[in-house]
Amino acid sequence: MELLEAAGRRFARLATNAVVARPRLWKLFRRPLRAQFDRLAPSWHGRLGPEALAALALALERLDRPPRSVLDLGTGTGKAARLVAERFPEAEVVGVDLAPAMVAEAGRLLPDELAGRVRFEVADAAELPYGDAAFDLVVLLNMIPFFAELARVTEPGGALVVSFASGPDTPIWTPPGTLRSGLGAAGFQRFEDLAAGPATALLARRRQPG
Repeated sequence: MELLEAAGRRFARLATNAVVARPRLWKLFRRPLRAQFDRLAPSWHGRLGPEALAALALALERLDRPPRSVLDLGTGTGKAARLVAERFPEAEVVGVDLAPAMVAEAGRLLPDELAGRVRFEVADAAELPYGDAAFDLVVLLNMIPFFAELARVTEPGGALVVSFASGPDTPIWTPPGTLRSGLGAAGFQRFEDLAAGPATALLARRRQPG
C-alpha cells in the first residue's frame, strides 16, 4: 500500500510539472488523474488536518473585500469550500472537482447549515462551464493552475488564492516563481506570499482594465 501511495504522489507531481509547462499535455493526464482521485475519495477527508488550510485562512484574512461569488477549484471533499463559506456568510460557493467520487463525498460531508450557499459540481478546471468574470474569489488548494482559465473566470479586481497544504512537499505543487510568472502573464498582480507551518499560499488580484 505504501509503495502504491508513493507511486501516486510521484505521478501527481509528474503530471503537475508537465501540465504547468505545457497545458496541452493535460489531455494525456486527465483520465488517469481522475481515476486516481476517484479511488482516493473514500479516505481523502481524513488525510488533511486543519493545519493544511492554515495558509489559505491567512490569505482569506488579507482580501480587499468579502467575496460574493467563490469558486473552489479541485475541491476534493470540500474542505476549502467549507472554510470559505464559514468565513464569509454572505458568499455563494461552488466547489468543483474532476473526480465524481470526490464531488459525491463533498456533498455527503456538507453541513446542513451551509447547504443553501455551497454546491459541488463535476468540472474540468482546464475548461470550466462558467461565464467570463463569474467569480470575485477563486481558490485552489493542492491543485494544478490553468492560468488562462483562472483569468477568464475571475472578475477584474477579484482575488485568487493558490495554496499548498505542505508547501513544496505537496504532490501537486507549483513553485512560487512559476505561479507568479504564469499569473502575471494572465493579468494578475499584487502578489502576496503567505505561510503557516508547512502550508503556503499565494494571494493575487486580477488586474482592472485601463
